[in-house]
Amino acid sequence: MAKQTRRHFVVGSAMLFSAPLATSISAAPTSLRAMWDVWDAQVTPPSYDPSTSNPWGVHPRFLPVRVEAKAGLVPGDIHVDAVARYLYHIEPNGSTAMRYGVAIARGTLYEPGIYTIRRKAKWPTWRPTDDMIEREPDLYAQHAEGMDAGPTNPLGSRALYLYVGNRDTYLRIHGSPEPRSIGGRASSGCVRMIMAHINDLYPNVETGKTAHLYPPEDAIGG
Repeated sequence: MAKQTRRHFVVGSAMLFSAPLATSISAAPTSLRAMWDVWDAQVTPPSYDPSTSNPWGVHPRFLPVRVEAKAGLVPGDIHVDAVARYLYHIEPNGSTAMRYGVAIARGTLYEPGIYTIRRKAKWPTWRPTDDMIEREPDLYAQHAEGMDAGPTNPLGSRALYLYVGNRDTYLRIHGSPEPRSIGGRASSGCVRMIMAHINDLYPNVETGKTAHLYPPEDAIGG
């Protein structure tokens, strides 16, 4: 009788529980804090001078420069001129801005608008959006589980995360491992910067500030 009861229990338990969980579940992508300084050194030119260092071979007009700001702009805000491919960060005095060269999204993927910077990250991890995977599976499906931080990560060394209200738009202002794309239209929606440049910008940007992304040349009526 005891053997029969045990058999019924074993059979019944097999129907109640599934097979053991697999141990090969993919781990979430990581950013190794211990490597941050090492990676920063890798993406910063020797004897780096923001206004003159240009091992990337970009047009000199895309190197950082301080310019006069239009009156009335809010200190701390960011303005992206999508036609000239410039990003302006309004300095605390309100009368000057730091200007950097950028690349914007190709085709209709660029989304002009007014956004709030709700998050910042050093050496961020990255995962392509579902739309990106669907649109270009050969390029992005391999990264569906995400990608560890590092100099080859598409978000580069720093990222500013753009929101509308509390909604993450998945648009970013970020460093890029493809510095030669600066000045062009290359990304899948984000605003790209040279990594050494966004490293300079990053500590001066506060969360809660506004990013204004203006229309590109093909969206301006003539």
